[in-house]
Amino acid sequence: MEEIAVTESAPAALPPPPGADRHPSLDFADTAATLPAGQSYDLLADPGSAMKWLAAHALTAPDVRLYEVCAHRMRTLRGHVRALFAARVDGATPPEGSLRAVNEALTSVPTAPLLAWDEDRGPRRVLAHPTDRAVNHALATLAADAADLLTGPDADLLAACGSAPCDRFLLRTHGRRHWCSTRCGDRARAARAYARRSGTSE
Repeated sequence: MEEIAVTESAPAALPPPPGADRHPSLDFADTAATLPAGQSYDLLADPGSAMKWLAAHALTAPDVRLYEVCAHRMRTLRGHVRALFAARVDGATPPEGSLRAVNEALTSVPTAPLLAWDEDRGPRRVLAHPTDRAVNHALATLAADAADLLTGPDADLLAACGSAPCDRFLLRTHGRRHWCSTRCGDRARAARAYARRSGTSE
């Protein structure tokens, strides 16, 4: 699977979860994760890492420069996508704000030049700023994929990683198995083995 670049100060990121090859929104939701021993990482923590993630997923050109406002927009949408995924996994009603945010991302890409007013030339049609267009396109693509995942045949396979404290999402691939990585699967099996030896519940 594809390795994802991380910032130097962040712990090593886990590999993409099962299903990320079919749904980039799944990998997007998992760009932030809680790891054992209180560690965590955020692949969208700053504009540089956010730009690398977008480029690695072919969602923008490698030379597009992002600003903090762009990275913040990505992190905000990620939080809403995670809330919708969590609601689907838990069988709960999703937050209205998260539904609204995903729908806004879906409809934010202009299909035609916008109308603007120039003091010297009067009304004219203009394209959105190139960086805005790139980020809007990326967020719209991720929002559309999240909507497709939540409403399509893979929705019943959506699960949260079963190895606490990991909080990543994945698509189940084998029966009831729901670990996002080999590392988390090994930890879950080790915890069960320890519980059996010690006579405690898992």
